[in-house]
Amino acid sequence: MKTRVADIVAGTLAAHNIRHAFGMPGGEVVTLIDALECAGVRFMLARHETAAAIMGAGASTVTGAPGLLVTTLGPGLANGINGIADAAQEHVPLIVISGVVDHDIRGRYTHQVVDQKKLLSPLVKASFEVEATGAGATVARAIAIATTHPMGPVHLDFAPGTAAKPADAADRIVAPTQNTVPTIAANDPAIAEVRNALQKAQRPLIIAGLDAVRDNAGAPLTELCARFHCPVITTYKAKGIVDEANALCLGGAGLSPLADKTLLPLIQQADLVLLAGYDPIEMRQPWCDPFANEEAVIALGPAQPDHGMHRAGRHIVGNTAHLVSAILVDATPAIQTWPDGAPAIAKSVLRNAFAPPEAWGPHAVIAALQDTLPTNSIVTVDSGAHRILLSQMMQFKSPNTLLQSSGFCTMGAAVPLAAGAKAAQPNVTAIAVLGDGGLEMGLGELATLRDQGLPITILVLQDKSLALIELKQRQAGLAQAGVKLGATRFEDIAVACGGHGVRVTSADAARQALTEAYARQSFSVIVAEIEADSYVGRI
Repeated sequence: MKTRVADIVAGTLAAHNIRHAFGMPGGEVVTLIDALECAGVRFMLARHETAAAIMGAGASTVTGAPGLLVTTLGPGLANGINGIADAAQEHVPLIVISGVVDHDIRGRYTHQVVDQKKLLSPLVKASFEVEATGAGATVARAIAIATTHPMGPVHLDFAPGTAAKPADAADRIVAPTQNTVPTIAANDPAIAEVRNALQKAQRPLIIAGLDAVRDNAGAPLTELCARFHCPVITTYKAKGIVDEANALCLGGAGLSPLADKTLLPLIQQADLVLLAGYDPIEMRQPWCDPFANEEAVIALGPAQPDHGMHRAGRHIVGNTAHLVSAILVDATPAIQTWPDGAPAIAKSVLRNAFAPPEAWGPHAVIAALQDTLPTNSIVTVDSGAHRILLSQMMQFKSPNTLLQSSGFCTMGAAVPLAAGAKAAQPNVTAIAVLGDGGLEMGLGELATLRDQGLPITILVLQDKSLALIELKQRQAGLAQAGVKLGATRFEDIAVACGGHGVRVTSADAARQALTEAYARQSFSVIVAEIEADSYVGRI
């Protein structure tokens, strides 16, 4: 068979270590899907394009390669908008390939036609059309843009007639460029300034974010914490970059008013704040201007974040791990830092604030998950009150083991994130934690788990409410409206879709159900009945 343009596209994607495509097929992309399968890129059928985009994000997180979303034209691409927007705000390198009407009829044909580039223009870093000539170079360019900081989605239109054409004899699959990030010289004046400031600081503090995770900065940050007795706070997506059992790791922050009562005053006490790969897109309004002296704030990371939440006295651009490692060369504290033990006090206060207040409720459910969590696990969590609680309660030993939509905070993300991660890394135990509202948004993806053979554990905290919104109504003194949900029997739906379902009403039953689910070869839905008011005053 002659090499088609679609084969050049698929081969270039495969050369860049993309092994999974997620989406919903249409007539305009059938040739591309065939080419992907021939190139060793498995096409996985989702039940909705937004879920498919988020599956791509899950796969990208665990592999480091870009995610891949394939949609048909018009309604297919429009269905993916929420997932593409999520990739934009979560800084996920996502390649979006959509079908488009062929050139020879484009001027007169209107069925299912929208201006797809304009539709996506606020959300993507770039948008191109793949043509018969130079298809491999176009795809390679799209990947390069998507994976350049700040990472994000790039869109490619691909007409079916173009996809099926024989490839030009001169066209070829384009392999990735070998990129090398040079180390930072320890004697660089900018590094020396930071080192001097760190050595003089009495109360240094680190706030670490997603780009520190991407730059593999965990080891040097852990060493910095130990050497300077320096506490570290992370965003939710950076949890685990320093083992959270470490006495100096104060856990995740950004969305919990209860945690903010402890963490923000501590930050105010700091006389030096190092922002390591930190972007406040994950943080809520109380994190605007959190520093007592912005001149004492030094940002380290691969790109200057686009925000107005605060300013830093200086920003040093580079690989976060290399920057921190260079700062540490011959660096020793001149004085004892935090002599009053404030970080340890803060950690104790936080632990007590989020301890299970009763034998059963959302705290007990999350504690059961922590107690039973296998070593090689990835937890995903949906938006809602349960996410804030889980992100404060649970401790993680390594990064990228808790996945969530934290910048965009979209609902319905937990199951597709877990599906993408599990598809790309079959040996992990994947657990999706969500509320009943989030699961009802994407019930069709249970069939995806069945068809793709993904044995994911789904833990549903069913409070028959959009609990976080109900809590906000309470806080505003408003009557409840539009937040109550019916008592869906999710365990029965799980069985109907080919999985296992069970309902639990005690911590012991939850632990048993979780342990059994991890060993099962099909997906499991564990429904934990709780009360919506269990979150009041506790997140």
